[in-house]
Amino acid sequence: MREKIETLFTEIERLTANSLEEVEAIRIKYLSKKGIIATLMDEFRHVPADRKREVGMKMNALKQAATERLQQLKEQFAQNGTAQAGNDLSRTAYPVALGTRHPLSIVREEICDIFKRLGFTIAEGPEVEDDWHVFSSLNFADDHPARDMQDTFYLENGQLLKTHTSAAQNTIMRKYGPPKPGHALKALFPGRCFRNENIDASHENTFFQLEGMMIGENISISNLIYFMKVLLTEVFEREVKVRLRPGFFPFVEPGFELDINCVICGGEGCPTCKHSGWLELLPCGMIHPNVLSMGGIDPEKYTGFAFGLGLTRLAMMKYNIRDIRLFNSGNLKQLKQFTR
Repeated sequence: MREKIETLFTEIERLTANSLEEVEAIRIKYLSKKGIIATLMDEFRHVPADRKREVGMKMNALKQAATERLQQLKEQFAQNGTAQAGNDLSRTAYPVALGTRHPLSIVREEICDIFKRLGFTIAEGPEVEDDWHVFSSLNFADDHPARDMQDTFYLENGQLLKTHTSAAQNTIMRKYGPPKPGHALKALFPGRCFRNENIDASHENTFFQLEGMMIGENISISNLIYFMKVLLTEVFEREVKVRLRPGFFPFVEPGFELDINCVICGGEGCPTCKHSGWLELLPCGMIHPNVLSMGGIDPEKYTGFAFGLGLTRLAMMKYNIRDIRLFNSGNLKQLKQFTR
C-alpha cells in the first residue's frame, strides 16, 4: 500500500490541465467519493495494526497534496483568463464560479474518512422507519416519553420519521451478524433525523447525526474512550480532553455523556460552556444486552459500545456557528464561506 501511495504522490505532482473542465475531471478521478483516494481508504482496513498510524498519516498527506494541486490548477486559469480557453468569446468567462460544499457535508466526510482508516464500515439507514427499529429494538419501554407525539413525527401509515440514527443498530447487527473470532463488527452510519421541536437558535426539527458502534469479544469502555479521542483530536486538529459522566439511555448499560474540553475558551470558562470549561457533545455507552439479543448477537459472548454524535452540533463548534438555523436556511452567501 505504501508503494501505491508513493506512486500517487508522483502522479499528483505531475498533473496538468488545459481547461477547468479537465481540472474537474481530475477532481472526480482522485477526490470524489468513488475516486482513487477514496478507494485506497477502503483498503486501509487491511493494513496491519502496527502500521496504521504511519500509513494513515501518509494517506492524509496524499489527500492534502491532491487538494492543493487542484487549487493550483484552478488558480492558473484564474490568472490566465480566457487565454487558456482558446479565445472563444462565446464561452463563459473564466474563472467559472464553482459551488462549495455544505459545512455539514464537509464535517460528515471528514469523520467518515477518519473511521474508514480505523476499519469501520460506512452504512446508512432509511429516514422513514417503524416503531420496532426506532424504539422497541433499542429497549425503549412502551410508555417511554420519547414515543410521545410531541417529539416524534408519525405518518398516516403508522410509520415514523426516525428521531435518531440509533434506529439502524438492529439492521446493521442482523446484516453483518456476530463477528468472527479475533474480529469486531465496526460500523458508522450517518443520517438525517427529525423531531417535533420549536425552531430557535439552538433547536431544529431537521438535523444530522452520526451513529457508531463496535461489537466483539472483550470490548470495553477503554475502547470507546480511545476512538472518541482519536475522532475529536483529528476533527479539531489538536489534542482534546474528554470526560465521561453517568447518563441514562435505554439502549446502553452503563451509559455516559461524553464532554469535551471547551474549544472556545480552552477550558478556562466562557458563556458558550456556561463557564464550566466543558461542552456536552455526545451520549454513549456499552450496548445493552437486550439490544444485542434483539440484533441476533449473543450478549454472553459479545460486548460492544455505541455512540451518537450530533453532526450539526459538531459543525457549529468546528466553525463557531452560533445559530443552528443557518444550516437549513439555503443562504448561499453565508454557506459558501465554508471550504476544505
